[in-house]
Amino acid sequence: MVKKVGLGVMVFSMLFFVVVSTALAEETKTEESGLVKFGLAIGSGIGLAIAAFAGALGQGRTASAALEGIARNPGAADRMFVPMIIGLALIESLVLYTFIIAIFLQQKI
Repeated sequence: MVKKVGLGVMVFSMLFFVVVSTALAEETKTEESGLVKFGLAIGSGIGLAIAAFAGALGQGRTASAALEGIARNPGAADRMFVPMIIGLALIESLVLYTFIIAIFLQQKI
């Protein structure tokens, strides 16, 4: 169940960012309408919420798996700790990239 939800969130967020990036790729010389600004505001908020949810879910599952492995084999704690920290840092970096994209979208308003 969790895998299906995670996969659904990932697919939705990827499609969402493809649509948003395609819409923003076109430069116009005219004044942007209120609807476009509203879409940018909503898009950046929804994208950040999805990224935060998925990042928190991924970090929780990573920490849970690492702690379960350490509990089963305490001697392997040293070998599990560094890869776990690297994995958590990579998961968090994706959330931070989304945060930066959301800031750029807010600046277009």
